[in-house]
Amino acid sequence: MKNYGKFVGGLILVWFLFALGASASHLFRNDANRVGIAVGIAAGAPIVLFSLWFAASEGFRRFVLSLNPRVLTGVQVWRLVGFTFVLLEARSLLPRIFAFSAGYGDMFIGATAAFVAWKLADPAHRGFFILWQVLGITDLVLAVSLGTTAPLINPAGPTMVPMTVLPLSLIPTFLVPLFLILHLICVAQARAWKGASASGQRSLTPAQRAAI
Repeated sequence: MKNYGKFVGGLILVWFLFALGASASHLFRNDANRVGIAVGIAAGAPIVLFSLWFAASEGFRRFVLSLNPRVLTGVQVWRLVGFTFVLLEARSLLPRIFAFSAGYGDMFIGATAAFVAWKLADPAHRGFFILWQVLGITDLVLAVSLGTTAPLINPAGPTMVPMTVLPLSLIPTFLVPLFLILHLICVAQARAWKGASASGQRSLTPAQRAAI
């Protein structure tokens, strides 16, 4: 498990440096009124690779499921940076339909992350924990969808160009896929809680089960 931890930590660092270097080299910049395919590939590839690795490797799957869900959830506090989108929309630098959804959605997730990590990340609150994770995933998917379609909805309005250059380009190319992966891990962990609880219940005598 320790080797997996070091390896995965190294991969995340390489991923961040790639996103930073590519952004600095303007590989993601798109002066057209859209985000662009380069950003889409950079955002989608890590999610696909994680999903394939998780499905194919039992060792990696065990490592992922052994991670602390409180830590994984607490990291989502960084989503409070969503207020940046609202500020940029106020200065007419981002489309309103994207900025309001992504901004307020991220702020809600970021503002509640610490509470969810502290109070809900356990089998007793499994349903609420999964619900919050699904809300976080929905916020990210909706933000990406609106960011892609905003130029079509209002071609004459502000463009998505700021999201393709530093520092905002790190959000779709690194933070969004990372946060989405963390949500997926937490959902997988919470689903396993039910199986573990059921297994434990079957091992108890009828009297012990009745006492719980």
